[in-house]
Amino acid sequence: MATIASDVLIERLADWGVDTVFGLPGDGINGIMEGLRRHSDRVRFFLVHHEEAAAFMATAYAKATGRLGVCLATSGPGAIHLMNGLYDAKLDHVPVLAITGMQETSVLGTGYQQEVHTDRLYADLAEYNLVVDNPAQLPGVVDIAIRTALARRGVAHLSFPNDVQVADADADPYQHVAPARPPATAPVYLPAPGRARMEDLEAAARVLNEAEKIAILAGAGALHARDEVLAVADRLGAPVIKTLPGKAVIPDDSQYAVGGIGLLGTRPGEELVEDCDTLFMIGTNFPYTQHLPQPGKVRVVQIEADPVRAGVRMPTEVPVIGDARESLQALIPLLTRKADRGHLAKYQKAMAGWRSDMDDLENPKRSPIAPQYPMGVIDDLAADDAVLTCDSGTIATWAARHWTIRGGRQFYLSGNLATMAPGLPYAIGIQHAFPGRQVIAYVGDGGFAMLMAEFLTAVRAGLPIKVIINNNNSLGQILWEQMVLGYPEHGVRFPQPVADFAAWATACGGYGAKVDNPKKVETAVRDALAFDGPAIVDIDVDPNEPPLPGKVSYDQAKKFAQAFVKGQPHKAAIATTLFKDKIEQLGR
Repeated sequence: MATIASDVLIERLADWGVDTVFGLPGDGINGIMEGLRRHSDRVRFFLVHHEEAAAFMATAYAKATGRLGVCLATSGPGAIHLMNGLYDAKLDHVPVLAITGMQETSVLGTGYQQEVHTDRLYADLAEYNLVVDNPAQLPGVVDIAIRTALARRGVAHLSFPNDVQVADADADPYQHVAPARPPATAPVYLPAPGRARMEDLEAAARVLNEAEKIAILAGAGALHARDEVLAVADRLGAPVIKTLPGKAVIPDDSQYAVGGIGLLGTRPGEELVEDCDTLFMIGTNFPYTQHLPQPGKVRVVQIEADPVRAGVRMPTEVPVIGDARESLQALIPLLTRKADRGHLAKYQKAMAGWRSDMDDLENPKRSPIAPQYPMGVIDDLAADDAVLTCDSGTIATWAARHWTIRGGRQFYLSGNLATMAPGLPYAIGIQHAFPGRQVIAYVGDGGFAMLMAEFLTAVRAGLPIKVIINNNNSLGQILWEQMVLGYPEHGVRFPQPVADFAAWATACGGYGAKVDNPKKVETAVRDALAFDGPAIVDIDVDPNEPPLPGKVSYDQAKKFAQAFVKGQPHKAAIATTLFKDKIEQLGR
């Protein structure tokens, strides 16, 4: 059997430690599929129902493992479908290799069927972007693409014309006229040293030691530095705010945790930002500058791996370029332990009140079901090393506030792209990577409906993911965003009937439960978690529960009221829900 170029591609992926390629076949990649068939003992092809899901799975795999994620799609439409999931990887800075097909070289430029020049299409997306048009380029360009994805923490893209895929592996059809030959490379990546310069660390220590009221803002770049962040918080007596992608940096029940900031954050987190004299940003490029201190009002120290991102959001007095964990390890001995713990104690007390308020909102008696309650049930019943994936929308608010990071728990969502629909494919990609862990997708009905075919993928792959659907029969986040802008809602509620996604679960061969009674929520979730296979619990929740910010501003309240005055169609139901929320927060 002759060795073809696709053999070289797949063998090189295996040499890099790639064990899975998520994708969907097509006539534009039949040669690559043959390479995967020949080497199926080393690299598994994971068949999905939609290329967008394949890209999400590869992204989640990379986020959860720290390794390269790989996805595959055919030419033209398949490559286009990948892009949303790949932009998720780009914006959240995780390494993913996308492999796409292309029409054979003899017809390129002729308007042939499905001819899309994917290298041009991916120009804004990929850190490395190449059409492979000579087998002699392999395996060198594979090595370079993977190193680039790992080093720049982004997307690399290789596109293979059909005829190149099946060409003889040693084919080199063109005369060499340059004084060069294809480089001899190796499947090796050596990360750059992560420890920051000592003079920068010393400057950072001086600012932090002089501060009286420090706030730490930790993001996804510090997920691997939990012990170090906690040690710094202890030395400085500093409360720790976490961005949503960085929710698992430290446990939510830590004495230093004050939750998040922004629309999905906590009241103590918002108050801390207004109260601190020094902000220490660790591994975050938090984009919502309205929720950060006013420039010039606080001193800022930032540890950031990418020099380009240092000081992008705030004028940073001391930018420290390096890996969060390695740099914090070197910084800690330079910090003086603060004897005055009054600043920390103030926010510990504030967080105790906030947690009590959140507990009150998890009311098991309210009908329609309060959306906070199912999330609270999941939090109580899930394992201490469970992984929760989440979609964008109101469900992200409930997860942010009611999913407690403790033990080895993790949390993943589309952070900067904030796209709908990744929750389900994320869960599949992570469950595939960690078959022994409990993986739960907490999603809305809008996002789930977009890629719901992937539940069948989970059944067929034997992956026991658990999907909890917060079904408000609407696009809830957009509904409330319209109102906060002062507009009555429009075009955001789906007509009746409310979907029964549990029926889809049972039709696929999984467990399905439809719940519209609060008394049945706990039993349904418990049974789903115990089920030996994929499961869906579809819970009808109150569509009129607003995901209010931790601290409501005057302007937000004013615009909300304007929406009522202008003709908000469900104002009575919303007012009733808000009244119930307030009663529950005032006392049980």
